[in-house]
Amino acid sequence: MNDKPAADPAHPVDLYVGARLRIRRKVMGLSQTQVADALGITFQQIQKYERGSNRISASKLYDAARLLQAPVSYFFEGLDETDGGHDDGFAQRMTEFVSTSEGLELAALFPRLEDRRLRRRVVDLVRAMVDQDPG
Repeated sequence: MNDKPAADPAHPVDLYVGARLRIRRKVMGLSQTQVADALGITFQQIQKYERGSNRISASKLYDAARLLQAPVSYFFEGLDETDGGHDDGFAQRMTEFVSTSEGLELAALFPRLEDRRLRRRVVDLVRAMVDQDPG
């Protein structure tokens, strides 16, 4: 008999920030262990941050941003698409996306497309493919 209460679901903002941490870490070619060692924490803690199951403190986020050569604001870019942090599933979809090798590759390559028209064409192509998919 287990009377332990169920864990609270992760907050959408924590999921989003964790997904952005994972993307940036992967783009930089760093392992969870390398990031953890540089931040003075365990790789398990990085896993929890990336899953959104643990919140990253402001000071750790600042340190991570410096390590990953990104402004702190990077971790929140696009967050307004989550409807002010209300759970519309966006953060979960983002986390699932960057959990795949294809998603990580796209996340790493897409920002390297500097031509905005070309970026728009890629988005339009993917949208057309999704709209054609019967499933």
